Amino acid sequence: MPLQVSLSMRIITISNNNVFIDLMKITVAATHISYKTLFHTILILTYLLPFSFILTAFFTLEGVDKCSSFDCLGRRLGPRILGRVDDSGRLVKDLYMILNQVNSEEIPEGLKLPDSFSHLVSDMKNNQYDAKTFALMLRATIMKLETEIMESRFSELMNKHFAVSSIPRGIHCLSLRLTNEYSSNAHARRQLPSPELLPLVSNNSYHHFILSTDNILAASVVVTSAVESSLEPSKIVFHIITDKKTYAAMHSWFALNLVSPAIVEVKGVHQFDWLTRENVPLLDVVDNHNDIKDYYHGSHITETNLSDTTRKFASKLQVRSPKYISLLNHLRIYLPKLFPDLEKVIFLDDDVVIQCDLSPLLEIDLHGKVNGAVETCKGEGEWVMSKRFKNYFNFSHPIIAKHLDPDECAWAYGMNIFDLRAWRKTNIIETYHHWFKENLDSNLTLWKFGTLPPALIAFKGYVHPIDPSWHMLGLGYQSKTDIENVKKAAVIHYNGQLKPWLPIGLKHLRPFWTKYVNYSNDFVRNCHIMDS
Repeated sequence: MPLQVSLSMRIITISNNNVFIDLMKITVAATHISYKTLFHTILILTYLLPFSFILTAFFTLEGVDKCSSFDCLGRRLGPRILGRVDDSGRLVKDLYMILNQVNSEEIPEGLKLPDSFSHLVSDMKNNQYDAKTFALMLRATIMKLETEIMESRFSELMNKHFAVSSIPRGIHCLSLRLTNEYSSNAHARRQLPSPELLPLVSNNSYHHFILSTDNILAASVVVTSAVESSLEPSKIVFHIITDKKTYAAMHSWFALNLVSPAIVEVKGVHQFDWLTRENVPLLDVVDNHNDIKDYYHGSHITETNLSDTTRKFASKLQVRSPKYISLLNHLRIYLPKLFPDLEKVIFLDDDVVIQCDLSPLLEIDLHGKVNGAVETCKGEGEWVMSKRFKNYFNFSHPIIAKHLDPDECAWAYGMNIFDLRAWRKTNIIETYHHWFKENLDSNLTLWKFGTLPPALIAFKGYVHPIDPSWHMLGLGYQSKTDIENVKKAAVIHYNGQLKPWLPIGLKHLRPFWTKYVNYSNDFVRNCHIMDS
């Protein structure tokens, strides 16, 4: 960019690329301006003017043609020439103001929204949106995407719920084949236990375990793990209770797969004379109350609320599992009646694995209490060991608020030592019935979860805490479970939806369960139940 200075004409000319541009003419009065001042002026202009060309080109390309003449002049000559500062802060404030404005406005009905960000940009370009319209479109698009994400998450949770509630094909196959075996094979129908061992079923010098389930494979794991972990397997007596439809298959399995020297007794609920509608009002309530049927067997989709968090929605699905109205799930509350000759027993859920000898548990002095259980309000684990009554009951309901303390410590079902002698001296069963009916009369609004809440009330004052190392919980939903702690626990419990026999089970925790599955068994192999 050469400069030509004509002192005689008192004109300064600046040319660019040999194209004559008469940008400005400065009249120089020889008598008032010295050559030194003139030289400095020329030098400053030499450095500043190229930046003005760049700024002018930039704003022209960006389409800044509609600004005021003074504003454009300031931009073209550079912010420092006219004393202007960077106005990006002002632009950001304007953007915030527009976003806040549209945040409180209703999205117009029938507004056509782009399917992606690239389509949004294309629409902006083609339709020349102003800032407010753009902000409104952006908000509507984001809301649409958020809704789609939530619907996808809820759909995933719903599919998981159905997977948990259904019977896996392999386990269903196992039940059918074993039922057929019961009808065709005399060995599958032989008496359990054998006649010479029958007196031991009620002998209180033995270690009695009770399991209530319709899952044959799960029952086999519980029994096998207990026997293999015991220091005195010959002292073990297992009492397995199942429903009428599963009885033949369950009996077949344990008749054909003896766990000697342990003793196994299999009984169906239809074989207990005491289980009548007069003694068990739950049977009549569940069969005849339409609200319960609709709640547990109705459409869960109608309960979907996109304002719920995914965790809250998952909780809603979990508590509506049909297992909570299954008699097998409520049977433990009737143990003193079902086993009138037994004094002390260990009750186990079908989703546990025993990893050490449990006979010392039966020697624990419960100090006149009825239920030896692990408390779930103490210990490690934000979700597993932080449960109090407020986690199970609806304390906004006046009945609950009046009778219960939200901060009272909860305890765990799944592995419990029951002193049946002490139990028979209480009104625990009656209290359980009372609160079950109270919840029914309150339209199922007193608590969230199925069988534990009424038990928390019924056993109130009758629980003796045992060391948490006896019963480790959370393997059915806590993916961050510490493996070393799992190895050291006496009983590990896959409570939650992710059962180890389901495809959705946590793979790194499944081996602790599958190690007790006999995959070489013909029935297991023919039903394609694989260690995966």
